[in-house]
Amino acid sequence: MVLESLGAEVQEYIKTVERQKAEAQSYVEELTKKHSEEINLLRIQYLEMKERYDLLLFKRYGRAAEQLLRDKTQMLLFDEPKGTEECGEGATENTGTREIKSYRRRNYGGRKPIDPNIPRVDHIIDIPEEEKQCACGARMVKIGEEVSERLHIVAPRIYVDREIRPKYACRECEGTCDEDKPVVRIAPASPSIIPGSIVTPGLLSAILVGKYQDHLPFYRQELQFERIGVTISRQNMCNWQEKAYEKLAPLFKLLRQTVKEGLFMAMDETRVQVMREEGKANTTESYMWLTKGGPPDKPVVIFEYRPTRAAKHLPEFLEGFRGYLQTDGYEGYDSALGSYPEIRHIGCFSHVRRKFFEAAKASKKDGLAEEAIGYIRKLYGAEREQREKNLPLSKFLSERGKSAAPILEAFKTWLDAKVLEVPPSLLLGHAISYTLNQWDKLTAYIECAYVTPDNNACENAIRPFVVGRKNWLFNQSPDGAKSSCAMYTLIETAKQNSLIPGNYLNLLFERCPLVQTPEDWVALLPWNVKK
Repeated sequence: MVLESLGAEVQEYIKTVERQKAEAQSYVEELTKKHSEEINLLRIQYLEMKERYDLLLFKRYGRAAEQLLRDKTQMLLFDEPKGTEECGEGATENTGTREIKSYRRRNYGGRKPIDPNIPRVDHIIDIPEEEKQCACGARMVKIGEEVSERLHIVAPRIYVDREIRPKYACRECEGTCDEDKPVVRIAPASPSIIPGSIVTPGLLSAILVGKYQDHLPFYRQELQFERIGVTISRQNMCNWQEKAYEKLAPLFKLLRQTVKEGLFMAMDETRVQVMREEGKANTTESYMWLTKGGPPDKPVVIFEYRPTRAAKHLPEFLEGFRGYLQTDGYEGYDSALGSYPEIRHIGCFSHVRRKFFEAAKASKKDGLAEEAIGYIRKLYGAEREQREKNLPLSKFLSERGKSAAPILEAFKTWLDAKVLEVPPSLLLGHAISYTLNQWDKLTAYIECAYVTPDNNACENAIRPFVVGRKNWLFNQSPDGAKSSCAMYTLIETAKQNSLIPGNYLNLLFERCPLVQTPEDWVALLPWNVKK
């Protein structure tokens, strides 16, 4: 009886435990179901924070170039190709032949010759006369020579250009016999871009090229001048820049008109710090806007300073332009272009690639970001292949459209599928959403032969300003920012027209004091100077 009673109690206890286990499991499932959304949200937030952390580490310590080392199309050095078998029983041998294109091996050895346009100074090192007599009694003759070249550099040459103008007067009548003419007669001074100063075209062009092409702030140039015994203060350099800007105002007006005359224009903007702006603290940021355009044979780069990045400034740059405008994804362009139906807005695949690249670097596993970059790589390959053919514009436009269309279609299908799978808050999700939102603008580049898939040419034009900004840090005033824009405009436009900026500025400063008509200003435009 005792054993039977004990067995019944055990059975009852087991049932109680199983019931409690089932209740606990049901409770856990209910809690999991109830908080599943919260768990998924926390998981996504964790992945988002981890991505951002990994991306910050990469930006701090990784390579800046947008290149992925995990290239799936590149075989490893010591890997055997897949699908091969050792030759043996049952194995077949491929005895076919294939043609291998010949190539020339590039010679990396030796030193490049010095430019023949650099002046030479010859020094002849000869043997003594007595050694030119042979033991047989005959006189030796010259059969050749060995020439070695070494490069010398001399400190900058600076001198004072003295302009002497003799004065004449009559000692007899002291000018009373010729009252229509001055008593003291003297030749007029030669025209100068800054009358009454010590400035010459060569000095002014060297100072401005030093700052806006070589990124040397005025205070550093002041120290350089001191080392060669010349005192030129940074304040004088600023004043000379302002006066040159005022004198060349008609030329800048012509450049602003020309930049809108082409079928294609590109824009970009970057921050700049300007002191003493009205109603703004010195620590706030202003913006430098860049416009690149003009006819194909008259390329122009315009820099413009504005206190903000607001879209209200865009009508000043766009008024009068008809054609294709390429920019990044800044929303201000979309809001401004709504009033300009004659302008077709083009996007930039370089910005798209950058977002996928950041997503790829934030993830340590191969994945979807590399696939997206693969589509973009194919797109650039097709563009490069068509441009290398040097086809007529109409033919190029047709052929490029045919080669790019299937790549764009496949990429769009991929994006539409992945946008449903990847959370939008992750870097990859953000890249996919950005690409889809910009898709109509991104694909519009195939409509114009002058447009490329990206806005890199415009970004390259603004890069010298960004490099210089790291050196001079800020502008002292809004007027200084405007004149700085003008100098960048002259230098970058000269480079776009294959002119040496220093030579072009020197020519401008020589000729602008002699300008009398609007046609004289037209003759000073870079493409006319080049002709």
